[in-house]
Amino acid sequence: MSSPMYHWPNIQSPKAQKIPFTITTHNDSRDDPYYWMNDYFKKGQLSETVLDNLKDENRYIDDMMADTKELQTGLFKEMKNRIKERDQSVPVLINGYYYYTKYEEGKEYEIYCRKKESLTAPEEVILDVNILAANYEYYDVSGLSISPNSHYIVFGVDNLSRKLYKLMIKDLRSNIIIEEEQIDNTADNYVWSNDSLHIYYVEKNTETLLTESVKRHRLGNTMIKQDVTLYFEKDSSNFLGIEKTKSKQYILLSSSATLSTEIWYLEANNPLGDFKLFQARRKDIIYFVEHHNDYFIVFTNWHALNFKVMRTPLDKTECNYWQEWLIHKPDTLLENINVFKSFVVLTERSNGLLKIKIMNLISNSEFYIDFEEPAYDVNTISTPAYDSSYLRYSYTSLTTPVSVYEYNMETQVQKLLKRQEIIGGYDPMFYQTERIFATATDGITVPISLVYNKKYFKKFGQSPLLLYGYGSYGSSLDAGFNSNRISLLDRGFTFAIAHVRGGEELGRKWYEDGKLKNKKNTFTDFIACAEKLIKEGYVTKEHLYIQGGSAGGLLIGTTINMRPDLFRGAIAQVPFVDVVTTMLDTSIPLTTNEFDEWGNPIEKVEDYLYMKSYSPYDNVEKKEYPNLLVTTGLHDSQVQYFEPQKWVAKLRDYKIGNSVILFHTNLSVGHNGASGRFDYLKEIALNYSFLIKLEALSNSV
Repeated sequence: MSSPMYHWPNIQSPKAQKIPFTITTHNDSRDDPYYWMNDYFKKGQLSETVLDNLKDENRYIDDMMADTKELQTGLFKEMKNRIKERDQSVPVLINGYYYYTKYEEGKEYEIYCRKKESLTAPEEVILDVNILAANYEYYDVSGLSISPNSHYIVFGVDNLSRKLYKLMIKDLRSNIIIEEEQIDNTADNYVWSNDSLHIYYVEKNTETLLTESVKRHRLGNTMIKQDVTLYFEKDSSNFLGIEKTKSKQYILLSSSATLSTEIWYLEANNPLGDFKLFQARRKDIIYFVEHHNDYFIVFTNWHALNFKVMRTPLDKTECNYWQEWLIHKPDTLLENINVFKSFVVLTERSNGLLKIKIMNLISNSEFYIDFEEPAYDVNTISTPAYDSSYLRYSYTSLTTPVSVYEYNMETQVQKLLKRQEIIGGYDPMFYQTERIFATATDGITVPISLVYNKKYFKKFGQSPLLLYGYGSYGSSLDAGFNSNRISLLDRGFTFAIAHVRGGEELGRKWYEDGKLKNKKNTFTDFIACAEKLIKEGYVTKEHLYIQGGSAGGLLIGTTINMRPDLFRGAIAQVPFVDVVTTMLDTSIPLTTNEFDEWGNPIEKVEDYLYMKSYSPYDNVEKKEYPNLLVTTGLHDSQVQYFEPQKWVAKLRDYKIGNSVILFHTNLSVGHNGASGRFDYLKEIALNYSFLIKLEALSNSV
């Protein structure tokens, strides 16, 4: 792999001041001299000391990576040029209108459009986000919902990346956003009553960012304070949500924790009525509800670890009336259910791979849609028409761009509607995807999905490899396509995904075996995957790099504490690394929602000690660490900026050897990075340049 010559300038890294501070919990004391870095979060205004440190770090990384500026610019253009700038989604028919989004050349944001009754009808632009976002560095539009009479849209706007949305309503007949009816501090999901006069929304706490109440707003009422509170959640470990059944007959209000659910329901034709309790929350029972003809369908883990499907009469919703409809399979996880009038579509997961199962309720038959690649990702797409016989789904793999299909559930014939177009050409024949398995420390088999360019890869050679991982919240990392990744593959990198415990790739038990007091399995699984890739000749440790974000950043932080010798470099994006201190502080947003995932160190000494034993920040030692790039956003709503800031300072203080630690803070955004479809590529270009520079330096030794 040919690369220009790079070097690390002889520049002193920033040195953060230390202020003595001790945290004592359960008679155990931890010194935290960088605790002061949370000053901006605690006081609501950025102190000069905090800001100066972040700016010093940004200047430092700019200087250290100065010799990659041309490379970063080239990578940005390379990735941007693969994107079809003038593009359009597949239209969806809703109440007589075809709705779609489009992008125009050179513009960052989507444009929402519709056509009445026919795709040849004149186009109506219902929302141009480029116009709304013109004066903002960050702008996110989410939760867009059309009124049943097609006259209005409601949507949420976040211009700070804190996930506090401003509810906005637009009259599509006058093409005017109703300024008097904007509502601050909401979640980004909104539901209309069937009379198109009422909007149901979730209100959030501005400090904890928790969802606190469900309210009803009447269209035309400018006295927002008079909006009716329908439900207030007292348990700070629960999230609130609001949605409408596919049949459009019921509105569902949900209060969900990691391990429990409570749902209330209301007839959508009776907006001023009272919500009725479906089933009171019970610990360790999760359930979801859909409406189908004369029954409610219940998707639940009740006496079914991998979930099963039950149904119950419309007037008898308590669990003692639930009747088993689809049995639980210990080796198959039911991930999702999509209900049509004459069909039920199940998304199943077995052997780590997703499958789509279709049940024809008229003919009483069932069948699967087949997928042939060794690793892939497939998801059903919401099809609004309840009485439709057509299912839409998206399919992708490490070598196959995202493809949208329409499947006739009666004839079992499918049609490709759209495949992501890679500008400049892309031939999947040049790339190879594989699926191999590592053996964890306890004998469990852990899947690894990988892809490489056949031209550059040779087993037992010197090819670099980037290993990616997450492993939390039951979130599965399926093997999907990413056009940006071509820039690494065509420079000789192999890309691999470690499907470690903590995700749900191999079922619900796979998740439970990677959380709470089983959390260390996530880290040892990841290390086992790295060792397997080395053993099988895909990479040597001198050319092995790792990456993860958020809870995946925790994975990276703990892994380099445990096995710093195994990797040449690591990237940790918005990393959750100060686990103990964060989970002890209920004023930090979302902490109370996380107790069922990580444990409660406030009430349980055993949880405290277990967290402390793996928390990256608490386990930094005087040792040689691999080269490290850490990124964050100042306004992050999920992992506060000061976690990576503290971690970097402590690593610099403790590490020995010549490895480089770089830290970049985007002072304008939060957890998800830049909001535009091109701006975020600059962050990826920085990450890739870091890897390419390290690899070039390793080859020059």
